[in-house]
Amino acid sequence: MKFITLGPAGSNHEYVTRRYLDFHGLRDRAILDLVPDFDRGADAVLQGDADFMVQCAVHPAAMSTVAKCFVGLHLIDTFISPSQDLAILQRNDAVQPTSLAVMLPTLPYLDRNRWPQIEFVETVAEVTQGVIDGKYAIGLGYASAAERHPEHLHVRQFIGTVDDAWMVYGRVRVSKGELSAWRDSPAAQLYGQAD
Repeated sequence: MKFITLGPAGSNHEYVTRRYLDFHGLRDRAILDLVPDFDRGADAVLQGDADFMVQCAVHPAAMSTVAKCFVGLHLIDTFISPSQDLAILQRNDAVQPTSLAVMLPTLPYLDRNRWPQIEFVETVAEVTQGVIDGKYAIGLGYASAAERHPEHLHVRQFIGTVDDAWMVYGRVRVSKGELSAWRDSPAAQLYGQAD
């Protein structure tokens, strides 16, 4: 079976989708392809070129992707997963940078007032690669990049991770028009303790 999610390689979407495949024991049975945008991913599933697509619920394209249920793309699963640890990465050769590269949905994770100039970039993976390559002097990217490239980068401020909601799409509607939920979920256990 083929899963599809947003690239580029090293993206949070790839990271979380691989964790999802591992959770279901599918890593050896599934192929994971990366696409440049969710319209292409949805089209691939609808045309049968892929079986499933994984998308973060807070991604800006999520609303238009969910709307495709009227043409045959259906939500089949949801889950919660932490993302990769984030950090403000700074190039070692940058002296007092004032412009911060950041993906718009991650902007609330930091104090915007500390940065006179914000440059918006499409994905966190692109911010990270841009700082590594010297396109940006500083940016909110994946903390692991500083460990992999200590000759170029250091962590100026560690941010950490958040738990995001994720959606899985396929061509078969699983809810059958009914509520589809996990009765023994960790949330259900919390509800049972709330007496």
